[in-house]
Amino acid sequence: MLARVKSGALLGVDAYLVEVEVDLAPGLPAFTTVGLPEAAVKESKDRVRAALKNSGYQFPGNRITLNLAPADVRKEGTGFDLPAALGILCAQGVVPQEALESYLVFGELSLDGRLKPTRGVLSMALVTRDAGLTLIIPRDNAREAGVVPGLSAFAAETLAQVVEFLGGREALPQAVAPEAGAPGEAVEDLDFREVRGQEQVKRALLVAAAGGHNVLMVGPPGAGKTMLARRLPGVLPPLTFEEALDVSRVYSIMGRLPPGQALLTARPFRAPHHTISDAGLIGGGPTPRPGEVSLAHHGVLFLDELPEFKRPTLEVLRQPLEEGRVTISRAATSLTYPGRFMLVAAMNPCPCGYYGDLRRPCSCSPPQISRYRARISGPLLDRIDIQVQVPAVKFQDLAGREDGEGSKEMRARVLKAREVQQRRFARSRSTFANAHMSARLAKEHCMLGPEAQRLLEAAMERLSLSGRAYHRILKIARTIADLEGAADIAPVHVAEAIQYRTLDRKLTLEYSYGVKENVRFLSELIKPYSVN
Repeated sequence: MLARVKSGALLGVDAYLVEVEVDLAPGLPAFTTVGLPEAAVKESKDRVRAALKNSGYQFPGNRITLNLAPADVRKEGTGFDLPAALGILCAQGVVPQEALESYLVFGELSLDGRLKPTRGVLSMALVTRDAGLTLIIPRDNAREAGVVPGLSAFAAETLAQVVEFLGGREALPQAVAPEAGAPGEAVEDLDFREVRGQEQVKRALLVAAAGGHNVLMVGPPGAGKTMLARRLPGVLPPLTFEEALDVSRVYSIMGRLPPGQALLTARPFRAPHHTISDAGLIGGGPTPRPGEVSLAHHGVLFLDELPEFKRPTLEVLRQPLEEGRVTISRAATSLTYPGRFMLVAAMNPCPCGYYGDLRRPCSCSPPQISRYRARISGPLLDRIDIQVQVPAVKFQDLAGREDGEGSKEMRARVLKAREVQQRRFARSRSTFANAHMSARLAKEHCMLGPEAQRLLEAAMERLSLSGRAYHRILKIARTIADLEGAADIAPVHVAEAIQYRTLDRKLTLEYSYGVKENVRFLSELIKPYSVN
């Protein structure tokens, strides 16, 4: 007897259809799984055997061949337990074949026949909807599947319930998430109003949030770099439903969705330790999995103590910073994970942390400082739009009672600027903020007047900034103009944007001849525009 059951497998963050074929043939008892199964798939035969017996069904004493088609793509995960069990029952005549035709079945079995929560159900729900099928999943995954619009899904607790449902003898509840629709607002406890004495840095982070720009903060220990970074997600726009679906797919595959929650409602904030490996940061491994870059999709990736990360680990960030995705290439396949995030990095100015601090002397020699800063390559530094110094906070600022602008007010300004960008890029499918503009879009939307052009030209020539830095300055200036409600980019906007790009030259040329003259030149250049 031959039976066929529709199921699915994961490839990256996407799912694809898999046909589970079960053949019962005469011969000595054996259970063979083919179709490039991973270890967890091969082990399903023992779970299926125990689940069938403990659910009151007979396990056949024939030679069982289980094929997962297409057979040239590697299969992994525990979601094939339920379709394998149903295939065996169908081959025995317990479940009619025609009853399985319109269903996609996915779920892990326990030894007593219960259905256990399974990773990747959200991606499986999307492929089921696109294929025009109905999904059958474990009850604990019902909320995940219920958020997908246009999907018909049923949730079961046990294998026996699924068998009775397919036989028309029992009804299963439909999978409906209570919070179906747009994700709700997340409650944010961290407020920028708690940050004292760093108004210039708060301004830089406001510009970064408004345009989706990457940020590097350089300052001594205790200046508030981590405190500032952790408050950045609170001023970003709320996740749209499509963004929440994209982010939740990654967390579903990793099994990291909060218990009882169908969608993530807040933008992710990921802060990996500097000892993280390449695969942990970018994704991959023996069995490829998304890394921290993908877990920070549509959110913030915070890298504290940036020079302490291994240089090869940092260099793998180049592709996602430019393209918004990660490609993992292997001999057998190539996987693509999403990775559109805001990079927020923090570092000390030197190994001891107190170079340039007026209150504590630096104990590092110039060669030590040069080697420390050289751990960050020029190409990576060039991809960080905004680079700002975070000075030590004075006692008067810490003890003062006056509060600065809070997260609520900052978020309102960010939302207003993002609405302008949303209208600007309405026809683009891959550009959602100023930081994502291509060179063509930057040329179209970042036109400069003669005075602003002369200002930028003088700064580029004197500071020897790269072509990439030129386009970064244009994008930052466009964001500053959006924050101010200006249709055109004024010289004052360009001057402020230039200030956010001078740190890369100071990091690499701190001890070269002429740096002080460059800094003095820049100060005199932008002084007429009263940049704060």
